[in-house]
Amino acid sequence: MTALIATLRRELASLWLTPLAWILWLALLLIEGGVFASIVTSFATNPGLTLDVGPLQAFYGQSVFVPLTFLFVCPTLSMRAFAEERRTGTIENLLSAPVSAAAVVLGKYLALLVSFSVLWLPTLLYPLVLRSVAEVEWKVVATSYVGIFGLGAGFLAIGVLCSTMTRSQFLSLVLSSGVLLAFIVLGIGENVFDAGFLQAFCSHVAIQSQLMETAQGIVSARRMIFDVTLSAVPIFLSVRVVDSWRWS
Repeated sequence: MTALIATLRRELASLWLTPLAWILWLALLLIEGGVFASIVTSFATNPGLTLDVGPLQAFYGQSVFVPLTFLFVCPTLSMRAFAEERRTGTIENLLSAPVSAAAVVLGKYLALLVSFSVLWLPTLLYPLVLRSVAEVEWKVVATSYVGIFGLGAGFLAIGVLCSTMTRSQFLSLVLSSGVLLAFIVLGIGENVFDAGFLQAFCSHVAIQSQLMETAQGIVSARRMIFDVTLSAVPIFLSVRVVDSWRWS
């Protein structure tokens, strides 16, 4: 546990003492603010839109903003987790210490999760702003963040695994972005294929479908199991890869 916490603190420092996380945060704040403002303006100028969903449901579940955020943020945050340390040779010093591969991987992964959560923290102001002019369904807000955090955790885990497979941050970014893009494309198949195995599979992995469900206050066990699996499998494989470096 001590080794895991030490790795977590080391990774958080390496993320937030460099411009990367701050640039991501600034970019995300600007894009989030623009998207949310445009959605609120649309609802204000078209009152009929409120018959189906509210601005919060539209922001969290119906806009392409959240999936595109995953595609942009998760690979960028995770690309340097192991790739940079392998390139510079500092991973050898880390692995020569009495630290297990699991502690190293989990420490880095938890640091990414904390950073991902911090990036989304300012969006909590949006329901507080809307509360002064409309009724806010806090259950919807809570479940929306459950969906965002669950998918984000899975995509960060994929990013960590991709980072263990190369010494290049750029290649790690490309690999993880490709995998995330594949999930987005597969989700489109939910509305393309006829009822059957392919349609069911695409529905199961569809990012937008999960976000739309959680934005309506629905948290299904099927979706949560998918998110946990999406996180656990890449992290397990990452531990195995890192552990293999000790013997190579």
